[in-house]
Amino acid sequence: MLCAGVLMVVLDGTIVMVALPAIQSDLGFSQSGLAWVVNSYGIAFAGLLLLAGRLGDLIGRRRMFVAGMVVFTAASLLCGVATGPQLLIAARFLQGAGGAMSSAVAIGMIVTLFPDPKERAKAIGAFSFVGAAGASIGLVLGGVLTEALTWHWIFFVNVPIGIAATVLAFRFLVADRGLGLSAGADMWGALAITSGLMLLVYTIVEAAGNGWASVRTLGLGAVALLLIAGFVWRQAKARTPLLPLRVFRSRQVSGANAIQLLMVGALFGFQLLIVLYLQHVLGYGAARSGLSMLPSAVVIGIITLGFSARINARFGERNVVIAGLVVLLAGLLFLTRVPADGNYFIDVLPALLALSGFGLAIPALTTLGMSGATAEDAGAVGGLFNTTQQVGGALGIAVLNTLSSGRAENLLAEGKSNAEALTGGYSLAFGIGAGLIAAAITLTVPVLRTPKRNTVVVAEGEADREREQAEPFVHLV
Repeated sequence: MLCAGVLMVVLDGTIVMVALPAIQSDLGFSQSGLAWVVNSYGIAFAGLLLLAGRLGDLIGRRRMFVAGMVVFTAASLLCGVATGPQLLIAARFLQGAGGAMSSAVAIGMIVTLFPDPKERAKAIGAFSFVGAAGASIGLVLGGVLTEALTWHWIFFVNVPIGIAATVLAFRFLVADRGLGLSAGADMWGALAITSGLMLLVYTIVEAAGNGWASVRTLGLGAVALLLIAGFVWRQAKARTPLLPLRVFRSRQVSGANAIQLLMVGALFGFQLLIVLYLQHVLGYGAARSGLSMLPSAVVIGIITLGFSARINARFGERNVVIAGLVVLLAGLLFLTRVPADGNYFIDVLPALLALSGFGLAIPALTTLGMSGATAEDAGAVGGLFNTTQQVGGALGIAVLNTLSSGRAENLLAEGKSNAEALTGGYSLAFGIGAGLIAAAITLTVPVLRTPKRNTVVVAEGEADREREQAEPFVHLV
């Protein structure tokens, strides 16, 4: 039930991508403004994850999960009935807030529900599949619903599922009291980081029209960076920080988050642009373009559910991360030569299969990042990792889509056909995405280290207890 609820939240990060052309035509979005249908969700999700996790500790995790499902379901209904860009973007932001509330506490609830290490490993394996393959499944489902019904149904479908999840939560999830609100939560820190990230993405999206070196772009960018710097300062001073800065002292934690930021930025931007290429250049409908993404979801699912733990144990997490990144790099480099008269099986499918590199890299990278956390900071490090993933996706979409649109406009001005101009823009973005992956590989080699697979002693009161670390997913918890 927890995986179903979180899968719904993950799906909605990408389910709109295939429907974007229909939404743009129906509601009158500009090309640059269209990215906010995706980014308003991702930024709210990322900016509120840390606060939602802390509030779950204070008021109880089941209460927070249910509240998140209620907010998400109501926001989905608002998205479905939206009649203009402003309402849809606002409702998507509210959806992201509800998704953060539910997702932030789900992993902790799974740990509580499955105290047996073997059962817990299976449960977290299923949960990892939801996170790794959910984005691709969203593309498939979005295309089918948009073409079979209308784009409104990619949101309406959440309503009965959300209601069922809310009802089942009261039946199956054990109520927990929480620490109480008097224990404190850093509301000002949450406001600073959410505002800063929103403004940063807005600045990037609007940079193509305003100019990258314009006063407006530089001014807004400076304010965004000041807000983010204010969040960092706040975490150093707050009595109950959302993110204790001491976690960055670990090279594993800092390195894993930086690598994930680069990898996810390239991946999410790639997913959006490949869908736009299929629809705007190859002329695919919503359902066909969505189903075209199915091979990547299948491959990622097979790897994360069937092989990732054994591969990590056999070859070591750092080597697996490098291998996954190399596969992703090959796929993006392959796409840089995609033609305006391309063929799906020759020019697109090989790159989609290369997404299997994400299924290899993300479980191993998560294990490495968590291995650098102390028992005291494990919750904060887990929240940071989730936040980095969402921020990387939002920034990747903003940057790659903006640069792609700018390149296409320049090519149109030079007299190129619409298909040639769009393809040129997409090729540029794929090349930049490949550069991000190359940077991630360069960072992985010197920074990350595969943890030793032996028992470690964890002090708890006056007694010491040993935890077996041979199973990566158990180690992640």
